Amino acid sequence: MSIDPFAPARVLIDSVDRRAETGPYPAALESVLSPQLMAEAQDEISAWPGYAPTPLVALDRLAADLNLAAIHYKDESRRFGLGSFKALGGAYAVLQCLSAEIGRRNGRAPSLTDLRNGRCAAQVRDLTVITATDGNHGRSVAWGARMAGCRCRIYVHAEVSPGRHAAMEELGAEVLRIDSDYDGSLRLCAREAAENGWFVVSDTSYDGYMELPRHVMAGYSLMSREILDALDTAPPSHVFVQGGVGGLAAAVMAQMWNALGPARPRFVVVEPTRAACLLESARCDRPMAIEIGEETIMAGLSCGEVSLLAWEVLSRGTAHFLTIGESGVAPAMRRLASGAWGGGPIEAGESAVAGLLGLLAVCGDPARRAALGLDGDSRIVVIGSEGATDREIYRAIVAAESAGAAAGETRG
Repeated sequence: MSIDPFAPARVLIDSVDRRAETGPYPAALESVLSPQLMAEAQDEISAWPGYAPTPLVALDRLAADLNLAAIHYKDESRRFGLGSFKALGGAYAVLQCLSAEIGRRNGRAPSLTDLRNGRCAAQVRDLTVITATDGNHGRSVAWGARMAGCRCRIYVHAEVSPGRHAAMEELGAEVLRIDSDYDGSLRLCAREAAENGWFVVSDTSYDGYMELPRHVMAGYSLMSREILDALDTAPPSHVFVQGGVGGLAAAVMAQMWNALGPARPRFVVVEPTRAACLLESARCDRPMAIEIGEETIMAGLSCGEVSLLAWEVLSRGTAHFLTIGESGVAPAMRRLASGAWGGGPIEAGESAVAGLLGLLAVCGDPARRAALGLDGDSRIVVIGSEGATDREIYRAIVAAESAGAAAGETRG
């Protein structure tokens, strides 16, 4: 077996193993994400203009190098032209939020079809939806607000790039930058919403705020259904998925668990060591908040507090939590862009490669590889959660070359 040679990606920083539940999708989790809630979101979003399943790319060369049966990369870089899987959640939750508010006021909630086609613009033009974001969720919320015709205000923290800031403004949002981290922007967002009668559309849940994050995750579950449809005859044995607040991982897990029952894949959640709130929660067996001392290059995963709804799913279904370092991110992005791992060139943003780096780290550690049950029959899914959501940053990373990088990134 020839392990991919760039050493930084093979460094596993930390890990926590748990005894994941087996059997069918637990009835207790239906209050978090029920099959009906997921199916409603999937049916609605798949009817949107421009919808198409995103590619599931076979990284066949890398799979051969790692002595695995298959590695499938779910490429979300082209989702509705917004560049990330977040397009599935925020916009859908905006429509759900507006429908519920009109129903509360008028006694009759409009259909989401009427809302997204602008037929309720007169009823929503004075309503304001707001959120805090690292970039991708905010774009989705802004897009949903523009479809419906309501106002949108977005809070970004100090480290959000100018390119991601501008992308939300281009969709018609008012963007407010604050001198804090993501969790600080989230707290300010909640406080100002309460003071002004605005509607928070967040992708993370917390005490007293559960319903809309449930719809966000239900939207994300469509991605998982697409994966299972594409792999109908050979479902995955393992899913390596990035962390963040946990909503993506929980949604992918819930759909696969509901569809496959005891045959569902083993889930491995991967986080940057600089923002490992899920691993710390797993270690303490309860939702934990951590302080982010230094921002990770994987900007979309720079989250210090766990989504409570997501944790209910992940705490029961996740077998392994891993953290990875920073230095493998740029080489992995360049390798995907070159097509050297198979499947042709892939545009992967910084947060898109976390699950893949976790897989490489495990395969570079024989003991961990054995503990996760990875062998020549393993069929892996990794989630390429975003493309070049900041084009300038992406070009700078992919174009960067040095003698050391060139030597370390030749395929073995």
